[in-house]
Amino acid sequence: MHIAEGFLPPVHAAAWGVASAPFVIHGVRALTREVRANPESTLLLGASGAFTFVLSALKIPSVTGSCSHPTGTGLGAILFRPPIMAVLGTITLLFQSLLLAHGGLTTLGANVFSLAIVGPWAGFAVYALLRRSGAPLMVSVFFGAFVADLSTYCVTSVQLALAFPDPGSGIAGALAKFGGIFAVTQIPLAVSEGLLTVLVMRLLLQSSKGELTRLGVLLQGGNKKEAAVR
Repeated sequence: MHIAEGFLPPVHAAAWGVASAPFVIHGVRALTREVRANPESTLLLGASGAFTFVLSALKIPSVTGSCSHPTGTGLGAILFRPPIMAVLGTITLLFQSLLLAHGGLTTLGANVFSLAIVGPWAGFAVYALLRRSGAPLMVSVFFGAFVADLSTYCVTSVQLALAFPDPGSGIAGALAKFGGIFAVTQIPLAVSEGLLTVLVMRLLLQSSKGELTRLGVLLQGGNKKEAAVR
C-alpha cells in the first residue's frame, strides 16, 4: 500500500492529494469536536492510531516478489467513524514516510486515499450494514476489518494501473497484474487482521465497556443482544 516516494507521475500524485484533502479537513474538524466534547476519549484515540501505525509498518514478503502488510484502520473506523480515522491514518502515513521511509511525501495523497479514506469507509459500511441486519458484534467487527484491509489494496491496484497502464492491454491489463500481485498475500492478511481486531475488541469489552457504549459500538440497554459476542 505504501507507494514509494517519487513513484507516481507528478500529475497523479497531485490529483490524489487534492482528492484526499477534503476528507482529511473534515476529519480534523470531527476529531476536534470529539476531543473537546469527550476529552476522556484521547487514550482510546491514541491506541487506535498506534494500532494502525504498528500493523501498517509491518513488511511481510509476498510470494509474488512484492511485500504487504495489514492496515489496522478497521478498528479506528468502527470506534470513532471514518472521518476521524482519515486523520489518524494521515498522521500514521506521514510519520512512516518521515521516520521509516515507508511511502513518501509526494505519494502521501495517494496513500492516504487508499489506507485512510477508502479502507475505513468501506470497512465501516460493511460493519454498519451487518449490525443493522442483526449480526453479532464480533462477526460485524471481523468483516469490517477484513474489508477495510482488502479494499485498501484494491484501490492501490487501481492507482498503480492508472499511472502505469499495460502497453498492450491498457489499464484493465495493468489492474489485473497489480491486483494479482497483492491478492496472493493480502487475502490471508485481511483474514488475520479481522481476527486480531476481534481479539482487541474483546479486550476493550472487558476494560472500556462504558466508552464502547458511548461510542455506539455497544447498544445502550442492549445486554441481551450483546451477550452473544462474549
